[in-house]
Amino acid sequence: MLIFAAYKAKVKRLYLLILKTYLGPLILTFFIALFILVMQFLWKYIDDLVGKGLPWHVVGQLLFYASATFVPLALPLAILLSSLMTFGNLGERYELVAIKSAGISLSKVMRPLIVLSVIISIFAFFFSNNILPVANLKFKSILYDVRQQKLALNIREGVFYNGIDGYVMRIGQKGKDEVTIRDVMIYNHTERMGNTKVTRADSGLMVQSADGATLELTLFSGYSYDEKTGRTNNLQRPFQRTHFAEQYRKFDLSQFKMMRTNEALFRNHYQMLNLKQLTTTEDSLKKEIENRRNGLLRSSDLSFYFNAQLDSGSIKPSETPFLVQNRLFALNGMSNTEIQRVHETALNTARSSRNNIEYIRNDLSERETLLYKHEVEWHRKFTLSFACLVLFFIGAPLGAIIRKGGLGLPLIISVIFFVIYHVISMTGEKSVKAGELAPIYGMWLSSVVLLPLGIILTMKATTDSPLFDVDAWKRFFTGKALIFRKNKGNSTKEVSE
Repeated sequence: MLIFAAYKAKVKRLYLLILKTYLGPLILTFFIALFILVMQFLWKYIDDLVGKGLPWHVVGQLLFYASATFVPLALPLAILLSSLMTFGNLGERYELVAIKSAGISLSKVMRPLIVLSVIISIFAFFFSNNILPVANLKFKSILYDVRQQKLALNIREGVFYNGIDGYVMRIGQKGKDEVTIRDVMIYNHTERMGNTKVTRADSGLMVQSADGATLELTLFSGYSYDEKTGRTNNLQRPFQRTHFAEQYRKFDLSQFKMMRTNEALFRNHYQMLNLKQLTTTEDSLKKEIENRRNGLLRSSDLSFYFNAQLDSGSIKPSETPFLVQNRLFALNGMSNTEIQRVHETALNTARSSRNNIEYIRNDLSERETLLYKHEVEWHRKFTLSFACLVLFFIGAPLGAIIRKGGLGLPLIISVIFFVIYHVISMTGEKSVKAGELAPIYGMWLSSVVLLPLGIILTMKATTDSPLFDVDAWKRFFTGKALIFRKNKGNSTKEVSE
């Protein structure tokens, strides 16, 4: 009894050691992967962020919600890399050998990490279903507002500036105080009549209000030119020139403030829905598609109602009749004018039906694509959780086999396997959205491909198979070569005899 208690205490301490060894690389690699993905996001949208005078809290919210949307990519990679590093370090320091010599198998060593991976997978499902839709909603809405935001007010010397709606201005020179300006020219385009109103001034003062809502210009010693338009005789329209010693102009800058769009406009997007909402939306889309198809069949029957009579056998196809105003007329009994009228009517009906069919076909194609996207998101809620387990069962035994820790070889192997997983996932997802694969096949393709690999690696690791032992492979091929030479020598000897 005492021996069993001591053994249990040792196993418990071993489990704590394994968990501590695993959690550090897991957290570190997760945030490193998240940081890399956020940097990729900034590189992609750098042109939409720079030069707009965005408040720091808006940029912070954007990066926070963007990082939340990247968790489905960062979490599987972190699990794969951290599990490979953990067991690679244990194998490189011969700690696994010591553990196995104590009678503890590799499967028992992996047990606490398997439980932790299951917990992480449950959390991943909860995150995908409850947190990720909200993060996507916030991220997409803020990103849309940021991309719609105009560049901050930046009037440079000698450059025509048209950022203020209805006006184009040029400032020849700015003072060192950034307030005094010289050689000012302002074009007024608020009436959409061209360059009919122009103001020029020798100097002035340019001041922006404290809240940034208005731009105030005080111009000195200048002229205002106004060319009157709207007259019938454009050759005799008057031209007015007014001299001023001082003129005050005020421009509204409210357009430069970031306006938040109502988030309800984005709420029905498939990336902003949870499982229950996705299921409800999918049912609605399926009913709409079915109704559109039934409507197409009904409209076709109304346009070509004689088809039903032909199919029923009441009219023989060899008689080639035309049904006009519920009466059957043969072409032979009609005049040329009536025949031409019947041909035109039939041609117009066929054209109208063709246009209607093409319109409904395009509409059905768009609705089916939208349905596929909803089904992709529905399956994605589960594939993230399952991918965490699959990649753990690839990384942990692979680390025990290669027995290399650190960020060198494990990082390379992790990136290779993750790229394979990501490429297969994207291929399956695009195939589903294109209607080439069923959602259950396309979205689970990467997991189905990598799961057997994880099972094989786990079996090889638990049986101490020298899968990546170079010396073992050398011995294997050397033995095969010796057997081949021996067989070849025996066969040569028999031939000579």
